[in-house]
Amino acid sequence: MSTYDRSMALTGQPPKEINLNQKIASIVGMLGLAILLLATFNVSFPNKTLWLTLALVSISGGTLWFAWEQYRGKYPGIKNDGVWFKSLTNLGFWGWIAGLAITTFYVILYFFPEYLGLVNGGDNKGVIGLFDPLSKALSGNPASQWFVYGALYTVAILVFGVKFMWKYRHNRYERIRTLSVMFFQTSFAFLIPEFMARLNGSSVLQGGSLPFLDLKNIWPLNYYNFESYRIKGFLSSGDIGFAMLIFAILSVFVITPFLTYKFGKRWYCSWVCGCGGLAETIGDPFRQLSDKSVKAWKVERWVIHSVVVFVTLMTTAVIYSYLGNDTSKYWLTKTTFLLGVATLLTLVFAWVMIFKRDQLQKDAKYGAIGYFVIIISLIAIHFFSGEGHVFLFKSGALRKNYSFLIGSIFSGVIGTGFYPIFGNRAWCRFGCPMAAMMGFQQRLFSKFRITTNGGQCISCGNCSTYCEMGIDVRAYAQKGENIVRSSCVGCGICSAVCPRGVLKLENGPLQGRIDSNQVLLGNDVDLMELVNSK
Repeated sequence: MSTYDRSMALTGQPPKEINLNQKIASIVGMLGLAILLLATFNVSFPNKTLWLTLALVSISGGTLWFAWEQYRGKYPGIKNDGVWFKSLTNLGFWGWIAGLAITTFYVILYFFPEYLGLVNGGDNKGVIGLFDPLSKALSGNPASQWFVYGALYTVAILVFGVKFMWKYRHNRYERIRTLSVMFFQTSFAFLIPEFMARLNGSSVLQGGSLPFLDLKNIWPLNYYNFESYRIKGFLSSGDIGFAMLIFAILSVFVITPFLTYKFGKRWYCSWVCGCGGLAETIGDPFRQLSDKSVKAWKVERWVIHSVVVFVTLMTTAVIYSYLGNDTSKYWLTKTTFLLGVATLLTLVFAWVMIFKRDQLQKDAKYGAIGYFVIIISLIAIHFFSGEGHVFLFKSGALRKNYSFLIGSIFSGVIGTGFYPIFGNRAWCRFGCPMAAMMGFQQRLFSKFRITTNGGQCISCGNCSTYCEMGIDVRAYAQKGENIVRSSCVGCGICSAVCPRGVLKLENGPLQGRIDSNQVLLGNDVDLMELVNSK
């Protein structure tokens, strides 16, 4: 009997019922979730290490077993897998239930950790208490809600990362970048900070301390990194703390721009970032839900640029609040700092308007507005602020409000909880200041782009459907136009799902390329001229 799949449907087929092995795998995974749920309701487990291990192994094993059964019998290549027929992945009843459940978890995690068993000044209870043995083994400290979240976050990226690689096993780029985010989440975001805590006060540090730091978390994503308590923590930790402070500064002004120039923002958003890692792995089934409308694009540009302006002003104001004007005590005074920030922003703005204005078009107007707002606000900060205050507000209140609105509500509750509603990159697309800053760099001077071969495009729409950032990729492909968008995170899924090989992620030079627009229009192309120009 022939093994060829002769179906020509681009929309995919309705999903088949799960088989017996998948049903058993679901039961195994549910047993692990049941242990965590029972712990949440303060059911006491006599051996926490054993029961925590059983819970995590059951959840991981059940998920991997289910995924293996889902993909092992399929040929390599992208299928739609009936995503538009499933209630969970097409804004159906189960999609809304999943969104509600995840959102509820985030609300409790951020604002009511006592319901998870957190006890201040005593032994933890509930699910947080269940994680105490693991936390003590890694850092020597009892678990907190953030440790529990970090552990579950890491397990999710590892397990669903394996599932993701099975699904995209035909694409080397997808496999490698998924391994990358799995590595950075496990080591830099989870294990290394815990080991740093265990080293505090040890003989290795000669009784010193290490500031808690996720080395891959860069400002402005790490918006609190330059507050007074963080600076004091760096400087009080000796040479290693000072080195970390220098690294944090270089990350903003040297490392990030250089890597973005070489590889585009994908080096961070799709290869390193934990938020992107979770979106790409556990959020992969929801990528088609991103809004591709022009209205959504306009909202995205206003919201994301507003967040960048806000975090720049907030960080500047907080640093300004703990500086002084006495030159004998401060080598960096309030006035010098504000003048430095204003000068830097002016130089960037002038360079953009002189050399890159045509590339930005309408965005240049938004840049002018944002620049004007920042400069006026800096002047106002200088004249209307007092000791520990910015305007009429305490400097700490600015950070707390930003932390609540952006760090908690946007990135956590909405950004992750609404995967089944808005798609898997709502936070990256609308709220992440790091993505916006690198997007600005990518749009202006990065070598990265997605090249298109318009003559091969059959307008199937797979690329646009599965773009998690809401880019209408097909519109570029139909015209044979290179895709250089500030919002593109370079995940490469548009290329992976293209049945004709129209799209390609590149960093190389443009010299010697055939103009695909000319080919698409049927014009003559002098190939010898291109060959001789190399």
